[in-house]
Amino acid sequence: MKIRIPDIPKEGLDLELQETIEIENTSTPIRARIRIEKLGTEVVVKGDLETELKFQCSRCLKDFYRDYAIPVQVVYHPVEDLKKEEYHEVGSEELDTDFYTGEELDLLSILKEQIMLVMPMKPLCAELCKGICPGCGTDLNVDTCTCSLKNIDPRFEGLKKLLNQ
Repeated sequence: MKIRIPDIPKEGLDLELQETIEIENTSTPIRARIRIEKLGTEVVVKGDLETELKFQCSRCLKDFYRDYAIPVQVVYHPVEDLKKEEYHEVGSEELDTDFYTGEELDLLSILKEQIMLVMPMKPLCAELCKGICPGCGTDLNVDTCTCSLKNIDPRFEGLKKLLNQ
């Protein structure tokens, strides 16, 4: 959904969206309540976003779902403002700042970006997930394996001697 910046009224624009977006090869339904205001050349996008994301656990490889309620607050400046300065160090108060070119903002792209910012780098189905056995592949959350993990990497044999002292 694209919003034309010149068409944003002085009193702002309130939107409620229910869309499906594509994130990491998965269709994800989203619900959002967004307010868009124009303050001079700045465009302020704020509101909240709800979605349910599907992940694969990094330890046990099971699929799981997690609900997210994401606050959205981004201030957009015209990219021409950035071109005026050769170097600009971003401060902590500017982390919610972005830039736009032309006369349109792609609202779905903004929401997708906000979702990707909260996605975990290493998703876990549970904080105490035990993972899978590296020897036989048994899910250690469900069963115990009978593998002998006494085979130690030969580079760590010296450390084993220290434990025995």
